[in-house]
Amino acid sequence: MKDKLVNWLNRLLVANVFLVMIGFLWFAIALIGRSLGIPLGWELWYKLWLPLFNPAIAILIGGAILNWAIGKIQQRFN
Repeated sequence: MKDKLVNWLNRLLVANVFLVMIGFLWFAIALIGRSLGIPLGWELWYKLWLPLFNPAIAILIGGAILNWAIGKIQQRFN
């Protein structure tokens, strides 16, 4: 059960890392486009910041801390 939970958490975190990386690349490209006057999706990215990217970053940090805590608990019991 414990290994299944850790495996599921790791898969979720990997998917979340890709979402955060894609969001960052989109942010950088859209910001450059905005500064040059080219519409590259800045408005849409900005609308998605609070409902999508902000929670994704929080889940990534929380999952990393939870993964670390599970590892420490496993170390203590072994």
